[in-house]
Amino acid sequence: MPRVKTGTVRRARHQKILKRAKGFWGLRSKSVRTAAQTLLNAADYEYRDRRDKKNDFRRLWISRINAATRQEGMSYSRFMHGLRQAGVEVDRKILADLAVREPEAFKQLVSVAKGLQA
Repeated sequence: MPRVKTGTVRRARHQKILKRAKGFWGLRSKSVRTAAQTLLNAADYEYRDRRDKKNDFRRLWISRINAATRQEGMSYSRFMHGLRQAGVEVDRKILADLAVREPEAFKQLVSVAKGLQA
C-alpha cells in the first residue's frame, strides 16, 4: 500500500483553526493544539452567553423602568402590579424604551397604574 502524505490537507485544517483563533492571546492563537482547545471552550461560552444575553437585557429593562417609576414617586413592583390590574399588556422592553425616549407617555402609564391603586 502506498504511503500517503497529508501535507496540504493538514495545513488547510490547521489554517482553518488558526483563522478562527485570530485575536486570542499568546500560544492560543499560534499553536494549533492550544487554539483548538480554546475554540472548544469558546464555543461553550458562545452557546451559554446567547442565552444569558436575554436575561441581561431583561435586567437592564427592569432597572430602567424602576429608575423612571421612582422619579414619579412609585416603586417598580407597584407600577407593574398597577399595569397588570389595569389590563395594560406592554412588555418590559417597550416600557423601558418609553421611559427613555417618551417620558410623557411613560408618565401617563404611571398615572394609569397609580389610579387603580388609590
